[in-house]
Amino acid sequence: MMRALRDHWLIGALTGAPLLLALAPVQQTVMPPWLLWVFLAQPLYMMHQLEEHVGDRFRHFVNARLAGGAEALTPAAVAVINIGGVWMVNALALLLAATHHPGWGLAAAYLMVVNAATHVAAAVKLKLYNPGLVTAVLLFLPAGLVTLILVSGQPGVGVVEHLGALLFILALHAIIVLHVTRRSA
Repeated sequence: MMRALRDHWLIGALTGAPLLLALAPVQQTVMPPWLLWVFLAQPLYMMHQLEEHVGDRFRHFVNARLAGGAEALTPAAVAVINIGGVWMVNALALLLAATHHPGWGLAAAYLMVVNAATHVAAAVKLKLYNPGLVTAVLLFLPAGLVTLILVSGQPGVGVVEHLGALLFILALHAIIVLHVTRRSA
């Protein structure tokens, strides 16, 4: 089962993104706009994952450009990061925002914004395209900012919720960077 997930997780993005986007008009009738944008984070992220990972492009890019040719990012790590660190985070953010507190939706928003910032920073630093850059700029920056604005307007969402969500997402990204750094050494 783990091998199948490692080798075929991207099929979930390929099939999941259009299915979730097809549900958006239905969700719009039952969700307030701010929650709909939290919901949309998942199919947008799946579209981003397709740009990044079709042909294993992102893993090869990281290993060649950032890890000096070392096998720092493995197929298993890519699957764990994308299933656990993206799909599950977005699902929990949506569930908890809908059932407990709107501030949980900030996790989905910051996941998009921080990811976009890393893609843009890498492009500027390396002066070249990196897999995921186009969808990060065209989808994540606008959708992430809209989600941040809409969720921020909900009762009880303040600085503490923003800091908590941002620190959580930065910690997830730091874990990935530490993993790649450790394996490339």
